[in-house]
Amino acid sequence: MNIMDFNMKKLAADAGTFLSRAVQFTEEKLGQAEKTELDAHLENLLSKAECTKQWTEKIMKQTEVLLQPNPNARIEEFFYEKLDRKAPSRMNNPELLGQYMIDAGNEFGPGTAYGNALIKCGETQKQIGTADRELIQTSAINFLTPLRNFIEGDYKTITKERKLLQNKRLDLDAAKTRLKKAKVAEARAAQLNTSQPEENNIMIWAEEVTKSEQEVRITQSEFDRQAEITRLLLEGISSTHAHHLRCLNDFVEAQMTYYAQCYKYMLDLQKQLGSFPSIFLSNNNQSSSTPVQSVSTPSVLASASASLPSVSNSVVTSGISELKSSSGSRKARVLYDYDAANSSELSLLADEVITVYSIPGMDSDWLMGERGNQKGKVPITYLELLN
Repeated sequence: MNIMDFNMKKLAADAGTFLSRAVQFTEEKLGQAEKTELDAHLENLLSKAECTKQWTEKIMKQTEVLLQPNPNARIEEFFYEKLDRKAPSRMNNPELLGQYMIDAGNEFGPGTAYGNALIKCGETQKQIGTADRELIQTSAINFLTPLRNFIEGDYKTITKERKLLQNKRLDLDAAKTRLKKAKVAEARAAQLNTSQPEENNIMIWAEEVTKSEQEVRITQSEFDRQAEITRLLLEGISSTHAHHLRCLNDFVEAQMTYYAQCYKYMLDLQKQLGSFPSIFLSNNNQSSSTPVQSVSTPSVLASASASLPSVSNSVVTSGISELKSSSGSRKARVLYDYDAANSSELSLLADEVITVYSIPGMDSDWLMGERGNQKGKVPITYLELLN
């Protein structure tokens, strides 16, 4: 029974406090009650925390979109994460494309130029897919997780203490309002001090004033204490920024490694496909001889730079141009097998060396090739000019 009485009294007290806060909040909104303002430093800290929360959420969500463009996959990963279960392993887009290319290449025949090229491209796409997985995993651990921990951990604590500070402020202002009303009532009673009952009324209001003053002192102390707790938490935002800066550096490092790996894979593929001469296949006949700028990157890019071919596009272009403008001939290595489409063309075998030259009026994508007593047109994209 005593426990029930205690619970009922506590419930009544909580209800009274809630009602007092609601009345104070409403009167403040209506301009009928005074409001204790927070000091400028605390207001700035609150504004900084709110700004940090908003931008952290935006950066985190957009990073997730960057790493996983498929919204359905993001939703699936979110649910598996909440259920504390591992999401099923699936091929990502580069890996899936790579597998399709490999399957197509095997179907067309690895011995054919197109089939062989598809298989090589597919293997490279799979390497890129593996690098993509590593980027996602590294970024999730070193960048996204710290941002999410701030939103779901630190900022929730700040929000809780901020709400508590708001309640303490409402309690303080409600106590000040009651004190003000008690003093006004005491003054009115003093003016009407004409009879014994009125003297008793003065004493009642004097007691009420004393009680209200004590309540103001208590609520002021609780408000100041809560303001200090909130201030200490908010000052930790600067440390959060420093931590997120380190995480941002880790994210940039992960991206740099990823793009360096992709760059290296594509350079290797380009060398395998002999893509430097293939610029002449473009319909607009534009040269892609833009020099590659050197970028200071980790060891991955250093190894990628080391794999750059010794002959640039401009050199190849120059060699072909000189050959077409002169009456001379050059030796060329065949990159892929080529089956002649008609009698005017020459069939080729990969890795054989033939003699090539140009004749007036010939299409820019072709040269004349000779192998012993055989000769015919050959596509320049299947050739690598030799010095």
